[in-house]
Amino acid sequence: MLGAVNLLIDSGGACHRRSTVSREPELSAAHLPLIIAAVALAIWVYLIAARGEFWRTPKFDDLAPAPGFMNWPSIAVVVPARDEAAGVGRCVASILSQPYPGALSMVLVDDQSQDGTAQIAADAAAAIGASDRLTVLSGRPLPSGWTGKLWAVKQGLTVVEGRPALPDYVLLTDADIVYSGDMLMRLVARAQNDRLAMTSVMAKLRCESFAEKYLIPAFVFFFEMLYPFAWVRSRTRKTGAAAGGCILAKWDALKNAGGIDAIRGSLIDDCALGVRLKTQGPVWLGVSHNVISVRASETVGDVGQMISRSAYAQLHYSAVLLVGVIVAMSVVFLAPVVIALFGHGLAAAFAAIAWLLMALAFQPTLRYYGQSPLWGAALPAIALAYMVFTVNSALQHFQGRGGMWKGRAQAQVSNPQ
Repeated sequence: MLGAVNLLIDSGGACHRRSTVSREPELSAAHLPLIIAAVALAIWVYLIAARGEFWRTPKFDDLAPAPGFMNWPSIAVVVPARDEAAGVGRCVASILSQPYPGALSMVLVDDQSQDGTAQIAADAAAAIGASDRLTVLSGRPLPSGWTGKLWAVKQGLTVVEGRPALPDYVLLTDADIVYSGDMLMRLVARAQNDRLAMTSVMAKLRCESFAEKYLIPAFVFFFEMLYPFAWVRSRTRKTGAAAGGCILAKWDALKNAGGIDAIRGSLIDDCALGVRLKTQGPVWLGVSHNVISVRASETVGDVGQMISRSAYAQLHYSAVLLVGVIVAMSVVFLAPVVIALFGHGLAAAFAAIAWLLMALAFQPTLRYYGQSPLWGAALPAIALAYMVFTVNSALQHFQGRGGMWKGRAQAQVSNPQ
């Protein structure tokens, strides 16, 4: 149609129109870096100013010393364990030696381990004189429709439910988590004082190898970006989440939320449980130096395996969302570096400021993990690795190996609605 219009106008007008048409793409291309840099800058201003102060990691390490209670509630601890020889002994000993004044017992479900996990756990309890408070259960084969961890948790809860007296609280914790100080007292005190349905702590992950220093602080940073702790804690926001390494739930709240059965197929089980428990009452999510993971990730591949296990599940197994996330992360994390280094004028300035803001936002998390502030400038490179892991997660899913963890592919198993 444009050609027909040009034939109907005078020669000068035609030349003018052709000149205008030819220049428009050039003007758009010239402005594209500026537009992208401005969008990236606006996003970082929003993230820092209006997304629940997610980047202030130390702010959420705020479990106060526990006040004394006349009657401390009872706690049943359930630990799913599959080939956890490296850390299970320390986990069991750290929990059963806690200075907790109330009744405290543990059920460890040995999920068909091949490395002596059950015996190591039993020996650890015996070494501190706590064998009478530990039950080691041999896990049954994984049925259809369940993820391995949740099936193990289900079996442990069934043991607890069959006891003469039900506990007031259940602590769901992983076999690589080590507790120190009076952590259980602090958790219970917060739960009691604030009448919480759930009190959860994101364990401080091991950060010693190069791969861990490169990727682990960002894991916490990105998790907080997705689920701002202030929003999770808020009684007026719907945002729900939890950290699977340490979830203290009221027994009645867990049962009324449908129990573990309600999320039996969830790969991101902690957040799924956090959402359900928030329907039962207020919840709390924070961090603590007294809850640490001793699981080692010596290589980038080790960390990548952990991320790839559930990254595509986070996107609801949607290829459209995958593409959207890759584009969004490219704009937010990668484009500022490219434009700042190779762009010009206002575009380069906007991009440099966006890069600076992301580096500054990362600093509190780096300090919390005792890492060099220079990792802040490397956040784009770290984000690129996470993008690769996310794409790999999708590829694994399409190859029938989605959710791979310790020899099990368990992505997108059936789950009740």
